[in-house]
Amino acid sequence: MSSDLTFARHRVVRSAVVPRAVHDDGRNAGPPSTWKGLNLVSRVADYRRIADSLRSWIATGGYPPGSMLPSESRLCKEFGVARTTVRRALTLLEGEGIILAVPAKGRVVQGGPTTPHYRYQAIADDLRGQILRDELPAGATLPSEATLCRRYAVSRNTIRQALGILERDGLVAVRQGSGRIITL
Repeated sequence: MSSDLTFARHRVVRSAVVPRAVHDDGRNAGPPSTWKGLNLVSRVADYRRIADSLRSWIATGGYPPGSMLPSESRLCKEFGVARTTVRRALTLLEGEGIILAVPAKGRVVQGGPTTPHYRYQAIADDLRGQILRDELPAGATLPSEATLCRRYAVSRNTIRQALGILERDGLVAVRQGSGRIITL
């Protein structure tokens, strides 16, 4: 067997991508176990190629900071690869801090002004601002959940998530029988 083998297209075997080698004349060189000692031309893994493309698009403004990346399924179609390959590329970019995964939303390009991705975050930010500007002074009782639901036109669960953020930040404390008290 000669060492004039090069990589050709990949073939899929039971959901795994297996490279195949061919001779210069196009004959199949056999299974990978027979390639030992041969000089094979290496290539960049698909997920790294996808990550490089996305990184380039982000750097050139194709996806500006704060914008959402296309869905995994759309990226699969665009690059002609499996979803796991796209996920590996996106995980690589997340690890580099270029994008951020937002549960149930998708992936957002980092680097721009940080805008809340969920309504409860925006509500918590608004209430935090009111507390810090003394519009809601320390020791005062926060409006009831029902009042806040009407004011922001959201569900009680959304309000509870926002208030939970304020409680974790130490701006609000729950006092049994009195409601939530501003502690700052």
